[in-house]
Amino acid sequence: MKNKNIEVSVVMPCLNEEETLGICIQKAQRTLDALGIVGEVVIADNGSTDASAEIAERLGASVVHQPTRGYGAAYLAGLAAAQGQYIIMGDSDDTYDFTDLERFITPLQNGYDLVIGNRFKGKILPGAMPWARRYIGNPILSGMLRVLFGTYISDSHCGMRSFTAEAYKRMNLKTTGMEFASEMVIKAVETDLKILEIPITYHPRDGESKLNAIRDALRHIRFMLKSKFSRRRTD
Repeated sequence: MKNKNIEVSVVMPCLNEEETLGICIQKAQRTLDALGIVGEVVIADNGSTDASAEIAERLGASVVHQPTRGYGAAYLAGLAAAQGQYIIMGDSDDTYDFTDLERFITPLQNGYDLVIGNRFKGKILPGAMPWARRYIGNPILSGMLRVLFGTYISDSHCGMRSFTAEAYKRMNLKTTGMEFASEMVIKAVETDLKILEIPITYHPRDGESKLNAIRDALRHIRFMLKSKFSRRRTD
């Protein structure tokens, strides 16, 4: 049963992030406390073999275990368990700043449905993003979304976002891989959600990246093209 007293849920996917997970959880918890918000941190553990789950439980976070591997699969499990009216998502590798929650919450309270961080309009710290992703991959994929679906989002694969619980229901997300990020933007546009981009700072990560640049880019492209042409057939 959902706890109606919880206003904000911070949801993080996790796969062997014992080096940074505790830092992220504590940043989120302290920030919620400082803002006077009743909130929770939900960790969607995607089959970690290190001490990640134990660290999360020790710090008082809720842990949801998702054996099916994939960025989207982890989020689908974590978001299903989230109890807040407002939901904030972000990676648990300390690349996103969980002390910066207020700017993701206030727009939702003021009528926006979805808030997406923009690393390119904010600050990308040295070493945070490889050259190819920064100047080729992300601009191309974001550009394709703008052309195919009429979005104005310029960093459509930023992993720090917030949305209302109602908006999440309306988007009806289903993908299990990295294309989950593209699906959210597409479904938000298709369901006429009110979207806001805000500049953020992107930090270098500790530990090994789980991204496979070519494979993940192809998944994004395949999903975008499939979504576009399926929509045409139903129009």
